[in-house]
Amino acid sequence: MSRRLRSLTRSVAREAALCALAAMVVFALAEAAVACPTCKDGVAENDPDAQRLAAGFYYSILFMLTMPLAILGTFGTACYRAVRKARAEQVATRS
Repeated sequence: MSRRLRSLTRSVAREAALCALAAMVVFALAEAAVACPTCKDGVAENDPDAQRLAAGFYYSILFMLTMPLAILGTFGTACYRAVRKARAEQVATRS
């Protein structure tokens, strides 16, 4: 592997580790967040049906926030692997 490619691989690995760390921090702090002011103030705390409704809002908001990142991450990973495979094939044909 060339020196430049190793450096690029380390850089991508470092960025992936930082993104994973950031995601863990966000998910760790998500428990303290409330879904929205309307759910927080409008839902009675003693009503189990209302609590389930608020939990549904909470999880739907988390879903809507994470799906674009998951889709972009999957697409980015697929592109990265395709480029890496193409470079490996290019190096193999030169040898």
